[in-house]
Amino acid sequence: MSVLELEQLFQQKIDAEQKIEPKDWMPDAYRKTNVRQISQHAHSEIVGMLPEGNWISRAPSLKRKAILIAKVQDEAGHGLYLYSAAETLGTSRNEMINDLHSGKAKYSSIFNYPTLTWADMGAIGWLVDGAAILNQVMLCRTSYGPYARAMVRICKEESFHQRQGFESLLVLSKGTEAQKAMCQDAINRWWWPSLMMFGPKDSESTNSDQSMKWKIKRKTNDELRQQFVDMCAQQVKLLGMTLPDPDLKWNETTQHYDFGAINWQEFWNVVKGNGPCNKERLEARRNAHAAGAWVREAAIAYATKKKNKQQKQVA
Repeated sequence: MSVLELEQLFQQKIDAEQKIEPKDWMPDAYRKTNVRQISQHAHSEIVGMLPEGNWISRAPSLKRKAILIAKVQDEAGHGLYLYSAAETLGTSRNEMINDLHSGKAKYSSIFNYPTLTWADMGAIGWLVDGAAILNQVMLCRTSYGPYARAMVRICKEESFHQRQGFESLLVLSKGTEAQKAMCQDAINRWWWPSLMMFGPKDSESTNSDQSMKWKIKRKTNDELRQQFVDMCAQQVKLLGMTLPDPDLKWNETTQHYDFGAINWQEFWNVVKGNGPCNKERLEARRNAHAAGAWVREAAIAYATKKKNKQQKQVA
């Protein structure tokens, strides 16, 4: 069978909403696109532990500390699910992690911003996890089977994270004047970076059209961004707070909220490694990886010893 015929059968399977599995034939570009997207998603979950982990020891109560610990632990698990899914495409975990540490692989731009106050934990939960959920719910139907299945559990946990973040902001919004100010300040700082999470505008997205055809993505960056704005513009009213956008207003014609221009220069600057915390985040990951080398070596040695013992028993 020719490559052209294989590609036609592959697309027919995609169009019929059948999942592509690891042993199925797939175009090299499909494999590479999935490796890039899934590994970047995994990196984002792992690097995303850093801004929040920074506040575990400074949580205002035992309850808040327990919630934050559980959330950070969830994110570590999400990273492991996703690395495992990417490995089914023929790339090794070591290769993916080395690409992250070298700066070759990217992760979500949002995690290169600092967490300055406790209110940031709520803003990250509401805005950052909220933006992530809109994208990730679509990924539960992505065409690559292992990725889609991993996303089902991840979305359930991320939904809880979003509600927890909103509840934390709600408590602050009903507190003292200082707490209300802290809540508004966190929303102001995280709003625009959260809008950037969906990626460049559709006219500048180089991979979007092909990813839509292969059903790796189900909605474009701008469609998801608009959905997020519409959602948050209503939810912020429950907090008694405002979004930091003077151009935000309801449009009766489109039945959507209009919003202001995004600073794309800032977005690309962060993506290229020049954000407020880019170097700090990568250095923390490199140090953690090096410090954990003995654990990985011990686990491999134990697994090898156990496997050899089992083989001797079978023999």
